[in-house]
Amino acid sequence: MRSLRVGITLALALAAVAAALWWWTRPPPPAEPTLLLKPARFAELPGWHSDDPRPALSAFARSCRLIERRQDAEPFARDPAFGEVRVWRRLCAALAGPFADAEAARQVLERHTRPWLVTDRGTAEGLFTGYFEPLLEGARTADATYRFPVYRTPEDLVVVELGRFDPALEGRRLVGRVERGRLVPYYSRAEIDAGALSGRGLELAWVADPIALFFLHIQGSGRIRLRDGGEIRIGYAEQNGHPYRAIGRDLIAMGALAREEVSMQAIADWLARHPDRLFEILHKNPSYVFFRELPPLGDAPGPPGAQGVPLTPLRSLAVDRRFVPLGALLWLDTSAPTAAGDEPLRRLVVAQDTGGAIKGPVRGDLFWGSGPQAEFAAGHMRSRGRFWLLLPAEVEPRRAS
Repeated sequence: MRSLRVGITLALALAAVAAALWWWTRPPPPAEPTLLLKPARFAELPGWHSDDPRPALSAFARSCRLIERRQDAEPFARDPAFGEVRVWRRLCAALAGPFADAEAARQVLERHTRPWLVTDRGTAEGLFTGYFEPLLEGARTADATYRFPVYRTPEDLVVVELGRFDPALEGRRLVGRVERGRLVPYYSRAEIDAGALSGRGLELAWVADPIALFFLHIQGSGRIRLRDGGEIRIGYAEQNGHPYRAIGRDLIAMGALAREEVSMQAIADWLARHPDRLFEILHKNPSYVFFRELPPLGDAPGPPGAQGVPLTPLRSLAVDRRFVPLGALLWLDTSAPTAAGDEPLRRLVVAQDTGGAIKGPVRGDLFWGSGPQAEFAAGHMRSRGRFWLLLPAEVEPRRAS
């Protein structure tokens, strides 16, 4: 019996030592993304003299309409290092045009802005993807064909902006619902598909293709051609608070797709060929998007982004607004897919949107517009690249973080 007690004591001691060793030798948690800006010169911007910046300045003018409504002394962004609104109003006035040609526009940009290389703790290269405005077939009422709902925001969804409770949590939030007086996570994609929102009159429309609906959630906006004629345009309204998960990674892990062949089109094709596993795979992404019906957009170039202005194809970029302020000008240096392979994509763009998968200082999602070409490019774009913020010349954001 004594030897048994000694053995148990020794085993517990060894376990304690092992636990202590694990604690001291475990890898440190990954560093938090941190925006660091490095001053640059226009001569360092690849392709600076090849792009006509005027379409981007037209997109910037739409952002300026919102900037002009704000108070002069208000910080332009969450980080006060980006200057006050009054500085950006002066930039809007200087870039209002019209410009006789591309060179004239470039000269004004060079006089009134300064480029700053965007980095994450000094790392300047990041991931750039694309998105587009899809067209789905649908109806206002459900039937045997149109049976997959497009939901508006549920009335019981609660959004908690944590920065209102603790300034250190500015930009972070919780999304959930109240159950017995406590905030709990909102329903996941699997729970919603299983009927958690059924019978509540939340359906904006019904569509025929669950795969197209899934990718509509990823794009964040789209159009629905109605069975009885006509068309409605819908845009992002809210999200269920669950983290976005890229199902392409799951298909790679399963051996269903090779890493180099993953694209929106390849994923959609695999799902269509495996209907028995369709919802199993879709439910690996618990994130779910709710929509709102948009008024007629007239001659607007695209749907409204997170900033509330219409997106411009190939000139509007979705960013992580925790680091890059919406409405800011950026010089983009990346590549774009074509039928013949990737080609350089270097141009002036405007930060006008956000997205659930757009996380980190050096991360962007380029809006391609609508139609087959936009769908091809957006579905295949997964490029490494860099971008520079073109800030008002008076702004000195060396401490931006």
